[in-house]
Amino acid sequence: MRAPTTVKDRHAFHTLIDARSPAEFAIDHIPGAINCPVLDDAQRVIVGTLYKQQGAFEARRVGGAMVAENLAKHLREKFADQPAKWTPLVYCWRGGLRSGSMVTWMRMVGWDAQQLQGGYKSWRRFVIDALEAQCPTLPLRVLVGATGSAKTSVLHALAAQGHQVLDLEGLAVHKGSILGAVPGQAQPSQTAFETGLAHVLEKLDPTRPLYVEGESRKIGRLTLPTPLVMHLRASPCIEIRATPQARLDYLLRDYAYLGDAPQALADKLGMLKDLHGKQVIERWQGWALAGDLQALFAELMSLHYDPHYTRSQSNNFSAWATRQTLETDDLSQAGVDALATAVAKLP
Repeated sequence: MRAPTTVKDRHAFHTLIDARSPAEFAIDHIPGAINCPVLDDAQRVIVGTLYKQQGAFEARRVGGAMVAENLAKHLREKFADQPAKWTPLVYCWRGGLRSGSMVTWMRMVGWDAQQLQGGYKSWRRFVIDALEAQCPTLPLRVLVGATGSAKTSVLHALAAQGHQVLDLEGLAVHKGSILGAVPGQAQPSQTAFETGLAHVLEKLDPTRPLYVEGESRKIGRLTLPTPLVMHLRASPCIEIRATPQARLDYLLRDYAYLGDAPQALADKLGMLKDLHGKQVIERWQGWALAGDLQALFAELMSLHYDPHYTRSQSNNFSAWATRQTLETDDLSQAGVDALATAVAKLP
């Protein structure tokens, strides 16, 4: 008899199938999985309501017909071209009826289908355990620098040069500041963010440096795992110290899209009223509505970002006093590439 299939066995299968509803899949799923729902979102609500109101038998009677229809559709469409030696691994929420019904039909066809023991919940436990175990041991090199120092771009350049990076803002789909929302892209769920993080860490070489940007505990509405925050704040720091003009030029390029939605920008600036007072915020909002991003970002740097940076770094990073510093007046792509090369050469 074959041993139960666990999360660590998933790479041995040709296809990983998530049998949950599309809404569940959208919140989070195992990386690489395809969604072949046994019950769609509306059907899941119907079956759940029947279970509560009329009991398990009626829910299974009605739900069974829906499951049969959906499985027949998958067999005709998504699975139609799979060869006899295809090996799918199927999971649902707990590794119960939904994935079990799909596996039963697949085995009747002749495929060696297996059910993931514990379903998605076993994956979630795997992610939590992996983050708790790996984060404290990561060979981090933390890039720090005032807002506009091109830290994320330097990370991308390091990756392009073949170095290991952990792009937390990329995983979070957010640039980390009050203006950091990415146009047209929502942030992932907290669980999906943690899944993405665990997926990156699973593939790392622990003998090589891992470059990461110094972040606060939250990126947008997402929270970094506590073990990662604690280790990040205790790791060696590399400060990028760019001139104010280079930073301003970079910010104007990197946030140019904010000029396309002046009212939305003005509304976001209104959230800073308690910090800077009505008069300052009204001036900033006026520049936003007029499209004068240069004046706006110059004052944001001098009155908001830079004072906060000066206060926070020594408090947040225990290795701040022994940081290594790279100075530059060029944050063009060529300048960023040169910074990445210099960062990688540091001991």
